[in-house]
Amino acid sequence: MGSTPKTFPQTVALMLRKRSVLIVEDEGDLRVILAAMLVQTGYDVRTAWDGVSALLEMETGLPDIIVSDLNMPRMSGFELLSIVRAEFPLIPLIAMSGAFSGTRVPEGVVADAFYEKGTHPVFLARLVGAMTRRRVSSQA
Repeated sequence: MGSTPKTFPQTVALMLRKRSVLIVEDEGDLRVILAAMLVQTGYDVRTAWDGVSALLEMETGLPDIIVSDLNMPRMSGFELLSIVRAEFPLIPLIAMSGAFSGTRVPEGVVADAFYEKGTHPVFLARLVGAMTRRRVSSQA
């Protein structure tokens, strides 16, 4: 049968809705900086300090995109991203780490994109923007 096509007003409303990003990062200063940057670029941002707190935060509402560090206490980003992909496969996932370099998702990491910590935060903003546009166009 398929899904019902969206009307023009529904499509416009979907495109204009403020997109939500969940940033999962155990380094407090970096978490605050990345959140502030994404808020300035028009996103609704929530934060968590590890995988466990991210899952608890998701109980209040699912984000449109998740940006997660890989090396964190209690529950790593490796574990978090694997759980989220299994439970919510349509949520785009961006892994970030200082332990890996480049722009490719490291082998064994369940994510759609990768942000290397230490590079300019504008690269993360661009990744989030590209993934947001992809998600909106797939929902329209």
